[in-house]
Amino acid sequence: MTDKKKRSGCPISCSLDAWGDKWSLLIVRDLMFSKQCTYGDFLKADEKIATNILASRLQTLEENEIITKSEHPDSKAKVLYKLTQKGIDLLPVMIEINLWAEKYFTLAEERKALLKDIKKGKEAFIKATTKELKKAI
Repeated sequence: MTDKKKRSGCPISCSLDAWGDKWSLLIVRDLMFSKQCTYGDFLKADEKIATNILASRLQTLEENEIITKSEHPDSKAKVLYKLTQKGIDLLPVMIEINLWAEKYFTLAEERKALLKDIKKGKEAFIKATTKELKKAI
């Protein structure tokens, strides 16, 4: 990220500049669980992101080297988005956000089941998931 976009030297502020809005984190979430997505896949998410917001967030995430895009093997009209190593490194942050949310909100059953597995061995889960996500790079 360029210094031009920094609001301050605070690590939290710098991180939020790169990925800290709700839509960017949802894009990262989708890529963590699907490993790769097309533009249309993101539009199908339950949160119903507007196409102009999606385009803007994808561009910001790509500029900050959190995601990358590549040609779709089946269609020249489509692009595949994937996490970079920098994006994969957000996995522990995403897990902690999920654990915090579990404490304060009612979650979907499939999310509860996932968090139950994570709690059995968070480090092992992070290691296995990171390994799986790296295969898609």
